[in-house]
Amino acid sequence: MINVIVELSKYVILTLMVIYTFHCFYLVKQQSEEERNESLRQQLMLIFFMDFTAFLVIYLKTGKFQVVLFYVEMMAFFAGIQILYRIFYKKASILLLNNMCMLLSVGFIMLCRLDVSTATRQLVIVAGVNVVALIVPVLIRKMKFLKDLTWVYAGIGIVLLAAVFVLAKTSYGAKLSLMGIQPSEAIKITFVFFMAALLRKGADFSKVVQTTVVAGLHVGILVLSRDLGSAVIFFAAYLVMIYVASRNVGYLALGLAGGSAGAVVAYHLFGHVRQRVTAWKDPMAVYQNEGYQIVQSLFAIGTGGWFGMGLCQGSPEKIPVVKNDFIFSAICEELGGIFAICLILVCMSFFLMIVNIALKIKKPFYKLIALGLGTEYAFQVFLTIGGATKFIPMTGVTLPLVSYGGSSVACTVLMLAIIQGLYILRQDEGEINASKS
Repeated sequence: MINVIVELSKYVILTLMVIYTFHCFYLVKQQSEEERNESLRQQLMLIFFMDFTAFLVIYLKTGKFQVVLFYVEMMAFFAGIQILYRIFYKKASILLLNNMCMLLSVGFIMLCRLDVSTATRQLVIVAGVNVVALIVPVLIRKMKFLKDLTWVYAGIGIVLLAAVFVLAKTSYGAKLSLMGIQPSEAIKITFVFFMAALLRKGADFSKVVQTTVVAGLHVGILVLSRDLGSAVIFFAAYLVMIYVASRNVGYLALGLAGGSAGAVVAYHLFGHVRQRVTAWKDPMAVYQNEGYQIVQSLFAIGTGGWFGMGLCQGSPEKIPVVKNDFIFSAICEELGGIFAICLILVCMSFFLMIVNIALKIKKPFYKLIALGLGTEYAFQVFLTIGGATKFIPMTGVTLPLVSYGGSSVACTVLMLAIIQGLYILRQDEGEINASKS
């Protein structure tokens, strides 16, 4: 009987995810406020039923009461954050909030299936950082001096990255964290704020040079620390923000050429870069060594097929670091390729919402912040999924809000709180313009 429930559940979960994904894009076209609110309520119900079905299956397969306890705690958190945002921020984007809850749900489901204690730690971190994040939108709205802290942002970023390079121990071939905290995640935010503050009044040659020097220091230290994924994310944000601020295609071309040259140099200088490229080109040839991780990932994705094997029916634990870098492969194996495609579309919806907010904000400082944070989010998703599917070499970054990782999930939640603040600012600008007309 349990096997029948498990088999049916994967189709129920998939259907709920497909409908939710449809709502993400359908909401963009809706003009009626009543219809929009109804769709947002339906999204919440879809999340609820998906979580209930998934955790019922995990409990039936494992028999662990901790799963039931975790489910209750998780639902209490989701209810709390939805209620608090509606109380304190009536102008907040509920679609943005719903998408955060959906991605967190997918992560909690897979983490609980893999290890309940890991999922519990992730939930504690997420709940704690959301308490802090609740005050971020009002800070963005009220603290007008943030645009004047240009070199403070730069100094914080360079000092923290240098401290990691000097003091951190090597883990999985890279220097990533100090005392269990990964500073590069927080510096993604300060880096974007630095660039936005410096470029808010235009991007003349002098400012472009200053920005390039500071960005080069950030990326250079990350490369020396072997944190290649973060280095690529910082570089992508730098390129996009320089181009948007200057509208100069020449800067974009020079940046791409410089980045390509830097990649070639890194390949010849660093052995770990060559290992990852070798594993990417032909993982089966080095299956026993550096290719093992990507081969296991591809096996898992192929085994899952379109509809997945069902929760607790696969073997995702055979993939090294599956809870962090390769959780997308575990999702493909047990929830299926169609579910994984929907997950990618939800992430894309997230990014498009951020871009839409950026396009409608008039003040350059806030516009650049939205574009920078959106670029970092999109590139992190691309690098994680691209590495797991062998589309690009592995870079060792997590899937935002889904993978296990305290620093990553905390900083992503804070980034989304900043975006909520920018969304509210955009609403304020719209009201001011309406009153003037």
